[in-house]
Amino acid sequence: MTSTIARPGISWKSTLAAAGIGAVGGFVVNSVIALTGRGLLDAPSEFMPLQPQVYGMLTLVGALAGAVGWHLIASRARDAVRLLRVLVPAVLVLSWIPDVLLLANKSQPGTTTAGVLCLMLMHLGVAAAAVPAYRRLIPPRS
Repeated sequence: MTSTIARPGISWKSTLAAAGIGAVGGFVVNSVIALTGRGLLDAPSEFMPLQPQVYGMLTLVGALAGAVGWHLIASRARDAVRLLRVLVPAVLVLSWIPDVLLLANKSQPGTTTAGVLCLMLMHLGVAAAAVPAYRRLIPPRS
């Protein structure tokens, strides 16, 4: 079990900066994924999750939520590095559940396998942009 201890030195200002970097980087990566999905993979344009106004807001929310979670773990967990090494991939996999359900239910107009795979890649894209920023600006304790 991981105990918690408050750790001085990790500011909310650096957490907000890391979230911003993760959101901007994630938006760039997600834009490439969406353009590729709509262009090369023929994901329909009516599939709203691949529209910038939708994935942009979700990218921002995801990067901010990730930064807050990372901050809380980095500042409180006794072995934050180990805990994050388990939680980051676990949260990523769990984040795919709504995408899989979307594919199964086809509840959005224009839902295709290609579109949903693009959404799943977008989760990975945000993580790829955000985790290095979190690691640098919100350093966890080992």
